[in-house]
Amino acid sequence: MRMVLSVCAAGVVLAATLLAQPVFRGTEIFPPEEFAARRARVMAQIGDGVAIVLGTTEPPGEMPFRQNNQFFYLTGVTEPRATVIIDGRARKTTVFLQPKTATQDNSQYGPGMSPGAAAATALGVDAAVDRAELTAAITALAKDKRTIYTPFAAEVLGSQSQGDPTRLWTSNQKDPWDGRDSREMTFVSKLKTTAPGSRIENLDPIVNALRAVKSAREIAVIREATRITDEAILAAMTAARPGMHEYELQASAEYVFKKNGALGASYFALIATGQNTYYTHYNRNTSVLADGDLVQFDYAPDYKYYQSDVTRVFPANGRFTPRQREMYGIYLALYQAVLTSIQVHKTPADCVKDALEKMAAAMAAYPFTDGRIKAAATKMVEGYRSRQASTRSLGHNVGLEVHDVGGLQADTFEPGRVFTIEPQFRIEEEHLGIRLEDMILITDTGVEVLSGSLPITVAEIEQVMKR
Repeated sequence: MRMVLSVCAAGVVLAATLLAQPVFRGTEIFPPEEFAARRARVMAQIGDGVAIVLGTTEPPGEMPFRQNNQFFYLTGVTEPRATVIIDGRARKTTVFLQPKTATQDNSQYGPGMSPGAAAATALGVDAAVDRAELTAAITALAKDKRTIYTPFAAEVLGSQSQGDPTRLWTSNQKDPWDGRDSREMTFVSKLKTTAPGSRIENLDPIVNALRAVKSAREIAVIREATRITDEAILAAMTAARPGMHEYELQASAEYVFKKNGALGASYFALIATGQNTYYTHYNRNTSVLADGDLVQFDYAPDYKYYQSDVTRVFPANGRFTPRQREMYGIYLALYQAVLTSIQVHKTPADCVKDALEKMAAAMAAYPFTDGRIKAAATKMVEGYRSRQASTRSLGHNVGLEVHDVGGLQADTFEPGRVFTIEPQFRIEEEHLGIRLEDMILITDTGVEVLSGSLPITVAEIEQVMKR
């Protein structure tokens, strides 16, 4: 088990502030053939059609550039205002790049990628041309009346998942004092005007289905993102003391993120103590850790465009009270009933059915002394029973987004799927909650818990915090 010392020395904190912001190019993360293989699968599905995908714009301020997820997945290009045309008929990929001036290339943000043969070779595409040529290319496709596939959903950037910008732009469009469409829907509208003879189809379902199953290279990056997450949670766990603020534990984790080369966070820090644990996405992080409180810590890095998502619960003072042991003990038994029921080639509903049998045995054998704890555990079990046939009965995919596309649908768990489980346990009368979460990888032979090195039992957690 990896042990991480708390970060408190002034010199170490100063060193953290001096670390460079790592912004990886796609070809530094995966070789060009990784992206080429993804595009080949897209070509196989669009047939005679073409796919056009917009890269994101430059950021509106002095902040690191991060490409949107659909464009990164297909190209690895990390340049602003890039566009790609993937031609299913010709089996060719053309990337459109903005040319760099000497000033832009040398004195502002460091070396960029300009159109030309060198860029095409580096990216593993057929051509990398000036973005000024994009209009002529789309006009030619319009004359040929080719079917055009393009993403309909709003782009996803940084610590977002697809549902987040979708809700935002839906609200914007409906707002009588706003009314804007997303950049993607504006592009769709322009395509319909420019190519009235072409069918405009949604590319997202094709790409999202590909993204749901991770390649070996993707799994390696997610594994490292989860290792960093584990280290960060251990750092917070060993730093925790009554009297600290929730945000101080966040600082311990963020030092680990940056020390290991993360671009930022997968999502806002969910660090809850005491009654704040009732909320699944509490993120104010301003409360003081009190002696006798439990801390729920849910935080992970955005590492080379991939995410992790892990949660642990621990006592602020390093020791569980007898009542906390009873509450956490039954929750952990029920949680592990779910975790150990996940199997390759089984559906989520199959796994929940197996878990319910184990939960019933755990409930029958558990030495309850507190009626409220027993009632909360019973409610947790019945929640699984009522959701058994639901596509959300277990958890969510993780990949380029923390709530990744593809969903945990009713199909079977096949190798390459990465997802979490995160059942919630609540004592309503006391406004208290417990929620654990682990990263799960489906392999050819079974299931691997990527976050399995983290302490999870009462004894393991107390032992770590003692040190």
